Amino acid sequence: MIKRRDGLARLARIGPPLTLAILAGPILAGLAGTVLPAFGYLPALGGTAFGTDAFAALLAMPGIARSAALSLTTGLASAGLSLLIVMLFIAGWAGTRSFARVQSMISPLLSVPHAAAAFGFAFLIAPSGLLARLVSPGLTGWTRPPDLLVLNDPAGLALIAGLVVKEVPFLLLVTLAALPQVRLTETRALAAALGYGRIAGFLYLAWPAIYRQIRLAVFAVIAFAASVVDVAIILGPSTPATLAVRLVGWMNDPNLSMRFVASAGALLQLAVVAAALALWVLAERLFARLREALVARGTRMRHDAGLRHGALGLMTASGATVLAGLVALGLWSVAGLWPFPQPLPSTFMLKPWMEALPRVSRPLGTTLAAAALSTFVAIALTLLCLLRERDTGRTGGRKALTFIYLPLIVPQVAFLFGLQFLFLSLGFVASFPGLVLAHLIFVLPYVFLSLSDPWRAFDRRYEAIAAGLGKRRWRTLFAIRLPMLARSLLTAAAVGFAVSVGQYLPTLLIGAGRLPTITTEAVALASGGARRTIGIYAFLQMLLPAIGFAIAIGLPALLFRNRRAMQ
Repeated sequence: MIKRRDGLARLARIGPPLTLAILAGPILAGLAGTVLPAFGYLPALGGTAFGTDAFAALLAMPGIARSAALSLTTGLASAGLSLLIVMLFIAGWAGTRSFARVQSMISPLLSVPHAAAAFGFAFLIAPSGLLARLVSPGLTGWTRPPDLLVLNDPAGLALIAGLVVKEVPFLLLVTLAALPQVRLTETRALAAALGYGRIAGFLYLAWPAIYRQIRLAVFAVIAFAASVVDVAIILGPSTPATLAVRLVGWMNDPNLSMRFVASAGALLQLAVVAAALALWVLAERLFARLREALVARGTRMRHDAGLRHGALGLMTASGATVLAGLVALGLWSVAGLWPFPQPLPSTFMLKPWMEALPRVSRPLGTTLAAAALSTFVAIALTLLCLLRERDTGRTGGRKALTFIYLPLIVPQVAFLFGLQFLFLSLGFVASFPGLVLAHLIFVLPYVFLSLSDPWRAFDRRYEAIAAGLGKRRWRTLFAIRLPMLARSLLTAAAVGFAVSVGQYLPTLLIGAGRLPTITTEAVALASGGARRTIGIYAFLQMLLPAIGFAIAIGLPALLFRNRRAMQ
């Protein structure tokens, strides 16, 4: 029995260093592989001397300053608006029936990949989109699509709006996870007794503690929004495009010398994200001082009903927008003749699906295989880390959490370019193991964050009883803890699966175009006008994570149908 216990402990001991190597190793190697070509050193392409020619060529690119500014502003604006909506909504409505109803609507939307949500949003707001059809010609007088630049506008407003409606669910769920850290009911009662409105009492007493818990998640949102590629291709401006989109174009340019410029641009993208985070930290300090000033002045904001209902409206609208976009995707995937301004297609047909299925089979197989394998490895590594945490009693604290968020905060383009160079030199590019590893870098943080809290909340007295009955640790783990955590385990797996399905840039660069997935194929269609085909690919991209979450919900109920407490 002692040997078996030691064997489990030895196996758990490799979890943290292996996880750290997977999270930090490719990022550090990728950054090195980006920095060297940026300064002219890439022997495979004839670069054998260090210099700054690539930076000079980058700065000479038309509109490069505009592209960098777009990335900066879209990152800050979308993150700021998303956080403001979530903060005001929780401040005004936490604990109410309206809060529960909106939460139940918003929570499932976390599984929708960014590209699918962006396509749905585009199908809604386009001049010939579903919204214009619903109000035309009665309210607008339009009998044909108006000549309005709604999508791909130069200011990036459509891109900001698309990012907001997708990031609100993420920040809401992260904030809800941190909400138990404060005694909200008691805090609200104390603030009300002192004459403060709901929003003022929440901002003064509860929000600082909550924000400390979600700060890294907010940083991740800023970094993602400032460097996103797939959503920017679908919704963002094109003259010029955001910096990340232009970098991908240069990286895939037939002129191989553009790889040096792309590497220099990746460092510029890293600087843009760093600048966005620095500006956000400055905004944090300004907000803290403003809050202190309002407290000192005794600003109570008793009449905050308008602000509370505005937050409720914006939160509901963000969820309804994503849902309506998914409906638009489904309609276009089976639409026959659908002239403007008819609100619904004149006919429905399955011919687009029948024509697309032969082409979909290979990307679908790659998507499913990469998602399943990367999720399985992420679950295994997470369990090993949590077993080691249980054995040592140490969680790693803030430093461990920083490493978990590292792949989410460092811009993908900043290290994936270098990682592609490294994989090329090792003959690893366009290989399925390389694709799985690239996905695992991003799947692992979400799986760990999803599973760690339920694992730590598990009542260890069950294990103590099993040990008292002479059960070995392996048997206790597989017969008691994991079955009791089945729902949490399956939910974490569904989250990881959804993250893998939505990966665009890692698939594009590491797969080198030879391992297409549903996501890469859908984004490749963005520049075309084949709405039915786009609807099919984007609908499939949304459907796969939905099936994963349906399994996570339904399987425990089926397996433990005779054990109500475990359902």
